[in-house]
Amino acid sequence: MSVLSIRDLHAKAGDTQILNGINLTVRSGEVHAVMGPNGAGKSTLSAAIMGKPGYTITQGSVTLDDVDMVSLPTWKRALAGLHLVMQYPTEIPGVGIDELLNEALAERGSNQAQLAERIGAEAARIGLDEALIHRAVNVDFSGGEKKRNETLQLAMLDPRIVVLDELDSGLDIDALRDCARRVEDLTNERKLGVLVITHYSRIFADLKPNFVHILAKGRIVASGGPELADQLERDGYDAFTA
Repeated sequence: MSVLSIRDLHAKAGDTQILNGINLTVRSGEVHAVMGPNGAGKSTLSAAIMGKPGYTITQGSVTLDDVDMVSLPTWKRALAGLHLVMQYPTEIPGVGIDELLNEALAERGSNQAQLAERIGAEAARIGLDEALIHRAVNVDFSGGEKKRNETLQLAMLDPRIVVLDELDSGLDIDALRDCARRVEDLTNERKLGVLVITHYSRIFADLKPNFVHILAKGRIVASGGPELADQLERDGYDAFTA
């Protein structure tokens, strides 16, 4: 059982205060959804958790299994078991997906036996053309291919907790279904803990949240079960931000 604990988290983007006291606990096998209007602080939350440059935690803590993450550089947070699926995946010219995964798994001391076969099987499972795994990471990929690649990396690297920063952004129906179902399967197969940041509840058709949190003006203003997303669809954000 792994636990991501976020306590009284305050954070800035540049010189602007964005987060004003976030409290969240994500455990193995749980799916927590964070929803909110533009400018609420959703992407700042993901950046603060992973230690993205340009974002500063000014108060509070982020721990994974009681280990302080704030004091660690991003790569050490990843080695500790945190993973970020990015809203806008980065292109890495000259580095193949298979090469990237080989190096990442070696750094973790993970089993690399039959790696090519394992990558191929995972690519097939999420509908990623196997030819792409030998191509430079995300270079000239479509939006759907980029998110399928992100989901492939997630499954191969096998973290404890993943933050999905708008996985549904830029996806068509088929790609969204394939990626969301794979993450859902990982919560059951490997007890992956998931913090999914999203604007829309359509992803919940395939990735079932245990808890839904509404983020507004840098604070969580409401928390509940999946029914909270239904209320949000019906009443909009004004019902929570007034």
